[in-house]
Amino acid sequence: MKDVHKLTDDALVELYANGNNEAFDILLNRYQSKLYSYIFYTVKDEDVANDLFQETFVKVILRIQSRRYVAAGRFAAWINRIAHNLIIDYFRQRENECLVSDEECGSDALNNYQLLDDAYEVNLLNNQTMKDIKQLCKMLPEPQSRVLYLRYYCNMSFKEIAQELNISINTALGRMRYAILNIRRLATENNISLSLS
Repeated sequence: MKDVHKLTDDALVELYANGNNEAFDILLNRYQSKLYSYIFYTVKDEDVANDLFQETFVKVILRIQSRRYVAAGRFAAWINRIAHNLIIDYFRQRENECLVSDEECGSDALNNYQLLDDAYEVNLLNNQTMKDIKQLCKMLPEPQSRVLYLRYYCNMSFKEIAQELNISINTALGRMRYAILNIRRLATENNISLSLS
């Protein structure tokens, strides 16, 4: 067989989707430096950049595992788009924190960002999905469930998780990756549909 390190991105994605974790590690090594630099240059905050970088690869893992990546020789552009969307979400959330609340100006629907957001219905569906995931988390090995819980239910950054658990950021990401793989397997075994946007 060909040296795995010499395979194209699309071939590595296919290998990873079929359970070859080394393929994902190669993809991560290929793009981590450029992707992190792009994120950091845009947000200009090391902690935020670290968190968005880790979140990007969590989304990459989820989408590859659910076969939502279409091989077209554009893997680099695809992960940059995921990172870009997360950066936009970050700035949007920061901007929302500065908006006037409904209590301060009455019940003005134009001031309620949530109602104006096209993704509001998707967010409701995601809330149900997260409840299902919370139930599946109880079936995971404790180190994996702990990382998943701290990330999604305590909204901790990967840096904070690493500090809390006294592990490296890469270990936290690795545990998250295995947690996601196990959640998908458990969901299939229990006929639970997982469709995070």
